[in-house]
Amino acid sequence: MAPKPKPTPSQPPTPPPLEDLFTTLNKHIQSSAFSNAVKLTDQILAIAPGDEDALRCKVVALIKDDRFDDAISAIQSSRTPPDDFHFLKAYCLYKQNKLDEALESLQKHERNDETMLLESQILYRLGKMDACLHIYQKLQKSKIDMMEINSVAALVMAGRSSEVQGWLDSFRVKATSSFELAYNTACSLIERNKYTDAEQLLLSARRIGQESLMEDNWPDDDIENELSPIAVQLAYVQQLLGRKQDAIEAYVDIIKRDMADESSIAVAVNNLISLKGPKDVSDSLKKFDRLKEKETQSFRLAHGLELKLSAKEREAIYANRVLLLLHANRLDQARELVSALPDMFPESVVPVLLQAALLVRENKAGRAEEILAQFAGKFPEKSQVLYLARAQVAAAAGHPHIAADSLTKIPDIQHMPATVATLVSLKERASDVEGATAVLDSATKWWSNAMTEDNKLNIIMQEAASFKLKHGKEEDAAKLYEELVKSLGSIEALVGLITTVARLDVAKAELYEKQLKTLPGLKGIDVESLERTSGVKRVEGPSNVGVTEASEEGKNKTKTKKKRKRKPRYPKGFNPANPGPPPDPERWLPKRERSTFRPKRKDKRAAQVRGSQGAVVREKQDAGSSSSHSNPKSNQATTSKGATQSAVSEQTKPSSKSRKKSRN
Repeated sequence: MAPKPKPTPSQPPTPPPLEDLFTTLNKHIQSSAFSNAVKLTDQILAIAPGDEDALRCKVVALIKDDRFDDAISAIQSSRTPPDDFHFLKAYCLYKQNKLDEALESLQKHERNDETMLLESQILYRLGKMDACLHIYQKLQKSKIDMMEINSVAALVMAGRSSEVQGWLDSFRVKATSSFELAYNTACSLIERNKYTDAEQLLLSARRIGQESLMEDNWPDDDIENELSPIAVQLAYVQQLLGRKQDAIEAYVDIIKRDMADESSIAVAVNNLISLKGPKDVSDSLKKFDRLKEKETQSFRLAHGLELKLSAKEREAIYANRVLLLLHANRLDQARELVSALPDMFPESVVPVLLQAALLVRENKAGRAEEILAQFAGKFPEKSQVLYLARAQVAAAAGHPHIAADSLTKIPDIQHMPATVATLVSLKERASDVEGATAVLDSATKWWSNAMTEDNKLNIIMQEAASFKLKHGKEEDAAKLYEELVKSLGSIEALVGLITTVARLDVAKAELYEKQLKTLPGLKGIDVESLERTSGVKRVEGPSNVGVTEASEEGKNKTKTKKKRKRKPRYPKGFNPANPGPPPDPERWLPKRERSTFRPKRKDKRAAQVRGSQGAVVREKQDAGSSSSHSNPKSNQATTSKGATQSAVSEQTKPSSKSRKKSRN
């Protein structure tokens, strides 16, 4: 039998041509099938490893599929990446919130409108609004969609809301041209305290958004999700306008329906908790828990919220969380969260203020004062808030020297009447009268040289004169009163001048006294004769008739005054028209003291006699007769004594039984 021929090894299938693969790749991209597109690009790169177009398609498909780590790995796998890969890498880092690395990668790319727009977005996320607006000014001539919307948003975040209208005029657009622009413009009005105008513009933004999205055939749920920031901002405006109940109902409705995007829900939760304050702390903490990362036990915002919320919004949520923990007396959790905040917000003073609040709650006010003073030196441009907090902590802890020292380090408010009054009070508590006088003199000098419409010089001088008069500095007080009389001619200053000068020079006080106007009805009264009398004496007899008549007339006058009748306050649910039966007058007395109380009878079975009755009777009679024959006086005593004891025992039995009931 002939041997079988050996099978020849199978040839590998020939790969399809690259043109067909790219055609299929294009179809996947057009149909948004990015996972299939990535697989096909791997097939193309296996055939042609150095194909830049295939690698670029793979990176873009990964970005579209939100696989940013894989996109960065694909970029780094290329030995000679194209120039535009720096831009793609910067975009991936931006989406991962690695903003500093994104800026560094973007600087390696050629500067054009596309890179400048991404750079502005990164700067906006970093909170560098002035640099962001500088780029927007350069891009103003280029026709980029939504440029005016982003510009207005950056102006609001930069605290330059007053410039919004000028930017709108430069773009030649109206605020109501789109619902996004109307929303951002309304936010600028809120920053300028024009709450009513902001509410009207927000209502217009909601109407415009509903109409435009319905024309684009959006589903109702998607429309509500897209317009949820407007709903939250409307509730916030109601809160600012004092309609707190309407705002609370709006926030609760947004949270319960859960139809808004997660950033809007986070803002609604935070605003609702800030409105409620320390009421129902446990419920507020539970609401905050829905914003945290599910995998961690400690409180950290979810990754999506970290990307969508601004630094200011995230800081407000963490700060409110710490305050709630302090109210709930969960100091360990508050301490853990406070220790993590400086790394999250290194350029903010809020973590320092929260740390000071925690120390005060732990009765460590001295340590809180040290920390506030230390960070005030590190943040000189933000030291005003820190010194104010230090002054408040020190004043509450009974350290007036430290409180006054903190206020004196804020030069912008030294001349304000409230600051002057606080400093004088603190120095007076610290027994530093000279320091308080120096504060008043400095404020008087500042206001005397100030060229303002709302000048407070008269108020400061009046208080300074009163303070100096109180502490025995009559000459200085008299000079201040003289200046007030010359400048204003007020009666109060003149009276103060007379009372002050009367201690120094009576003749001069009499000269000033002549400037006082006489009161009507005092012309016929002899003041000297009144001063000589020692007071009104009671005179008996007919001379007293006039006095009694006058007193009777005064009584009649007082009787004519009608007292205001107040409506009686009834218990809840009581109807005065149908009061029902009257209550029992003895309802507050114990049962044994009521007239209807009847004590329980003795058990008849307890009196039953066991054995022969005759023998028991004879023993009792014999015992009684023997005792009576032996000592008749003692018999009387014991009889009476036994009667009283039995009476007492009968009275005390019900009370002892009631006590047992009360124990049960």
